[in-house]
Amino acid sequence: MNPLWTGGIVTLIALVFLFSGMPIAFALGVTSLIAIFLFMDVYQISMMAETIYEGVNDFSLLSIPLFLLMGMIVALSRAGGDLYECFHRWLYKIPGGLGIGNIAGCAVFAALTGSSPATAAAIGTMGIPEMRKRGYPNGLATGIITAGGTLGILIPPSVTMIIYGIATETSIGKLFIAGIIPGIMVALLFAAWVPLGYTLGRRNNPDNFPPEKTESFTLAQKFASTLKVVPFIAVVMLVLGSLYTGWATPSEAAAVGAFLILIIAIIFYKMYRPKEIMEILLKTTSESTMIMMIIATSFLFGAVLTNLFIAQTLTHMITEMQVSRWVTMFMINVLLLVMGCFLPPVAIILIVSPIIHPIVKALGFDPIWFGVLMTLNLEAGLITPPVGLNLYVVKGIAPGIPLSTILWGSLPFIFLLFFGMFILCLFPQLATWLPGMMIR
Repeated sequence: MNPLWTGGIVTLIALVFLFSGMPIAFALGVTSLIAIFLFMDVYQISMMAETIYEGVNDFSLLSIPLFLLMGMIVALSRAGGDLYECFHRWLYKIPGGLGIGNIAGCAVFAALTGSSPATAAAIGTMGIPEMRKRGYPNGLATGIITAGGTLGILIPPSVTMIIYGIATETSIGKLFIAGIIPGIMVALLFAAWVPLGYTLGRRNNPDNFPPEKTESFTLAQKFASTLKVVPFIAVVMLVLGSLYTGWATPSEAAAVGAFLILIIAIIFYKMYRPKEIMEILLKTTSESTMIMMIIATSFLFGAVLTNLFIAQTLTHMITEMQVSRWVTMFMINVLLLVMGCFLPPVAIILIVSPIIHPIVKALGFDPIWFGVLMTLNLEAGLITPPVGLNLYVVKGIAPGIPLSTILWGSLPFIFLLFFGMFILCLFPQLATWLPGMMIR
């Protein structure tokens, strides 16, 4: 059978299991097993155990649970509240300053946790009620948090970047550093929209919202709130600096970062009780196990695609097409966006990397640049229905606001993400300059 027909059948089987509600790891594993029975020699089923073992037998994977531990400590502490209060006190006089403060809080919290849902939940729990009380339209208030939460998978350290690096054998340290400038760029684009969105919302519905609450903070109060967040920011800078200078591997940097964050949480938030520590460890273990299982079965899925010559055939067909390489890149991004509407970023990266990565290299694109571009695309998927995860996270913390309102409020930020992707295509140096300056 033609490999493309075979690939279509395997893809259809995978989609059926994925949309059935079956856990992603099991859906990929079962699909791989069926493909072996249908299209390969049955004796090759013996490769399953070895392939799965090889998929997780990578020292780089150690950084995942360590970064998750680092993020979980922050997420379960009052760090989110302190970050929010710090930026609010410094930015409250700027038009739309409270919304900009929420974006800034999301950006820093994202760097601490690397998790989009955790960022949206932590900052949104405090930010949405405060913005609504100060006259922000419901759509804008929820859109700020929904979009701000997506920064968690771009601003380093990011679990998504780790997964992409392992799946494509790309330097994780360089991917982390590559995400810094685009992450700041996207955060600034989000922040730039907030004053305009706030002004338009209140102008269109002047009677529906109370006057914005006025308040003031002394310089001492501003610095007092800043001192609470400086240690956390310092840890992030230490982690990124050690990677940039080549002092440490991602696993070593993650271990040091998690240890320092734990010490800070114990000192500042008294998080030393056994019950609190056990909750952190259990949630970290749960998240790590889920990701590791997806990684293991995705390696099996990729091996099946390779053995059936699906990936090679598709790569050859696309590279031989008589179209511009940018047209091909556009089609790849459309595919990623559609998948992002239904699947989480980790699953998408692990499913498509065996196919897309060879195409990207054959077309002459930088894999590190593409990793950042792909992450921006997947950010849009996190706030795009029907399965935009951040939409439902925000709906959970603001149950009185209709999902349609949350979606409409998020729509401008989706276009800003597309605009960010366009800028990154025009100026790829935004993602490649810092990695090119790294020592190793």
